[in-house]
Amino acid sequence: MSNSGDEQQGTSFGSNAAGYAEYRPDYPLEAIEWALAPVAGRAQLTVLDLGAGTGQLTKGLRAAGIAVVAVEPDARMRDELVRNHPGVEAHIGSAERIPLPDASVDAVLAGNAFHWFDQEKAFPEIARVLRPGGVVAALWNDDDARVDWIAGLARIFGWDSTTSPTDRLRQHPLFTDLEHADFRHSQFCTTDSMVARMGTLSPVLKLPEQQRSDLLGRIRRHLDEHPDTSKGEFDLPIRLTVTRAELRGAGA
Repeated sequence: MSNSGDEQQGTSFGSNAAGYAEYRPDYPLEAIEWALAPVAGRAQLTVLDLGAGTGQLTKGLRAAGIAVVAVEPDARMRDELVRNHPGVEAHIGSAERIPLPDASVDAVLAGNAFHWFDQEKAFPEIARVLRPGGVVAALWNDDDARVDWIAGLARIFGWDSTTSPTDRLRQHPLFTDLEHADFRHSQFCTTDSMVARMGTLSPVLKLPEQQRSDLLGRIRRHLDEHPDTSKGEFDLPIRLTVTRAELRGAGA
C-alpha cells in the first residue's frame, strides 16, 4: 500500500525498524535485472542501494551476486540492515549528500525511497557517484488496488491508490529519457502479519497511540470480514513499478 504524499519524514520508519525488516516485501529478480540491463555486461558490477532502509532491495541484489553499497539516513534502519545483511558496506548518508567517491558505482537503485529525495539536489549527486553510462532506477512496490480487498484498505486509509510515487519522478538533463516497466509478484500474509505490515507505514507510526490502535483495528475487521482474506492466510498481490534512466555522456 502506497503512503503517497501523506508522509512527511523518511526517518519516521526507524521507530519500527525491526517490523519494517520483517514485514515489507522483497524485490523480484526480474525487476532488478530490468533495472540493471543497461550495465549488465560490466565486470564486477557495483550497485548503490540509496535510501536502503533495512535492506529489502539489498537482499535481492546480493541474491543476484551483485556487490552492494548501502546508504541510509536513519541510523536505526541502517543498524537493522547491517544485522540482517552482515558484510554489506553500509553508510549513513542521504540522496542529497552521498558519502561515496566520484564515479565509484555502476548503478544507483532506490527501493520505495525515491519519493523522499529532493530531486534537484539528488540527481547531480547520483550523477557524481556513477561511472560513465551508469544507470539510476527507482523501484516501487505497491499493493495492487485493482484487487477488491486491497481497494478496501485504501478506502480505510483515504489514499489515492491510482498513482505511484514514481509517477512524480522528473526528467533531468544529466540523464536519458525515463523508461518504465511493471512487474507482478506477491507476498504470503496472515491477518496478523498484514496488520503488522500496515503498522510499519509512516502515517500510521506518526499517529497518537489510540488513533493508531483504532485504525489497525479497522484493518483487522476488514480482513476478517472479506471473503478473500477471512481464512486468515492469503497472498498479497503486489505491483512493482520500475523507472530507469542512464547517465548521459560528457558531450550529450
